[in-house]
Amino acid sequence: MTKTAVVILNYNGEKLLRQFLPSVIRYSPEAEIIVVDNGSTDQSVFILKKDFPQIRLILFTENYGFCGGYNRALKQIDATYILLLNSDIEVTPHWLTPLVKLLDDNDTIAAVQPKILSFHSKTKFEYAGAAGGFIDSLGYPYCRGRIFSHVETDNHQYDDERQIFWATGACLLVRAEVYRKFGGLDEDFFAHMEEIDLCWKINRTRQQVYYCGKSVVYHVGAGTLGYENPKKTYLNFRNGLMMILKHLDSGEMMYKLPFRLLLDWLALVVYALKGEYKNSLAVLRAHLHFFGSMRHTYKKREHIRSQWPTYSRMAIHRGSILVDYYLKKKKLFSNPR
Repeated sequence: MTKTAVVILNYNGEKLLRQFLPSVIRYSPEAEIIVVDNGSTDQSVFILKKDFPQIRLILFTENYGFCGGYNRALKQIDATYILLLNSDIEVTPHWLTPLVKLLDDNDTIAAVQPKILSFHSKTKFEYAGAAGGFIDSLGYPYCRGRIFSHVETDNHQYDDERQIFWATGACLLVRAEVYRKFGGLDEDFFAHMEEIDLCWKINRTRQQVYYCGKSVVYHVGAGTLGYENPKKTYLNFRNGLMMILKHLDSGEMMYKLPFRLLLDWLALVVYALKGEYKNSLAVLRAHLHFFGSMRHTYKKREHIRSQWPTYSRMAIHRGSILVDYYLKKKKLFSNPR
């Protein structure tokens, strides 16, 4: 059995593989490097076979999405720790060592992420993950180092190691046994917020999710879908609703779910007023899908709650990040706490 496997999911990312895979190979001598090709139609597989014969290659004939791709691949990988790594990430020397050490030293830690900085502006935190993920009382996610569109400069204010609520799927080291215990990533999500859902499950156990500021990687971000892409808008709104339906306690759901729906409709109107009609339509489509699949999602909720009835609120902001950010003008992680 391999101790640590670094698993990169690729879909039509030939340029990213050429640019970033060499750093992963160079700086990860202690790990098995595996690239999973999700049915690419470009030259990705040719490049991998020709230029990177030292890595293991798993091939799929179709695109199963982020969740389905990893779930199918991990069934073929025998390792103690699995690191899910985006193809658009540049790693740094010794990046794996402190992450693995955290899991080695503390068996209550189930998953950990490094510090995520921007590849294009290396003194800035990156949107997806930054210095660790949190959620507010309504289930809206945000990060240390990045709240909505406000991104902080890295002044070593987050060089610590600490418990967080969720770790980014862009660079996520997780115990393989924990990943499999929860059935992997929820494939109904396809992509986006699936790692938050997995971490929420971990928070329902006695294990923890951690951030490690001693490890640093650089992320391009929005490599597949741009941040304002209507498909991403659709996935984020739909998956956010499915996630809180799966996890909120019954008492919470009575008032939090209707409030979330109302806020979503407000976002739809704002998109329309800005002339972003495709994003407005994406919110509407997200709601239609959510209501159409509510019974299916509710069955998942019942299963989760039967196995793990409650969840830790240690890393949950008890207020509203929307109120803090837009009304109170609090832009930094230290402000809304």
